[in-house]
Amino acid sequence: MTETGTPGGPVVGDDGLARCPWASGDPLNRDYHDREWGVPVHGERALLERITLEAFQSGLSWLTILRKRPAFRAAFAGFDADLVAAFTGDDITRLMADAAIVRNRAKILATVRNAQATLDVRARGGLDSLVWAHRPQRTDAPRSIGDLQPETPASRALARDLRSNGFVFVGPTTAWALMQAVGLVDDHLVGCHRRGVSGRLPTAGEP
Repeated sequence: MTETGTPGGPVVGDDGLARCPWASGDPLNRDYHDREWGVPVHGERALLERITLEAFQSGLSWLTILRKRPAFRAAFAGFDADLVAAFTGDDITRLMADAAIVRNRAKILATVRNAQATLDVRARGGLDSLVWAHRPQRTDAPRSIGDLQPETPASRALARDLRSNGFVFVGPTTAWALMQAVGLVDDHLVGCHRRGVSGRLPTAGEP
């Protein structure tokens, strides 16, 4: 792997493709970067999953969350908001005993609360409309990791809107990570082979 000309800029992998530095190591990170990160995400389940994963990532590496992602999906009923919103104390106990996920009680409770909030916003356009209403008209194209921001005015506005609708564990930094992940902004570095590419690549076994 070699860096391109910009310090902190994209890194060229052994396949000859330039990627954001965080995706230049572990194959799981690389696959997520190439196939999902920054690709527009719509739909209640998909967005609730991303909100949940970003909240659980706080204080941990994203790679840890990716490795546990299948377990999170199983633990939280495929992020079906109707099912998760109905979780009881027994479900919380079950999840706290599940070593396959991150056993953080506050974040588990937040996931249930966020599922309930997701149901509440259905009558007002739904989670998809709430999140995508905060898509910025334009963002500057980052050239190096030093240009990336932990939060922005847009993410502060999204965090306020989510919290006002009953969501928790969604501060401005988590909201910005969500916006990057689901394609509200394109934060692939200039020179990254995925910058400006909005389509999702098929995973192995897909047509």
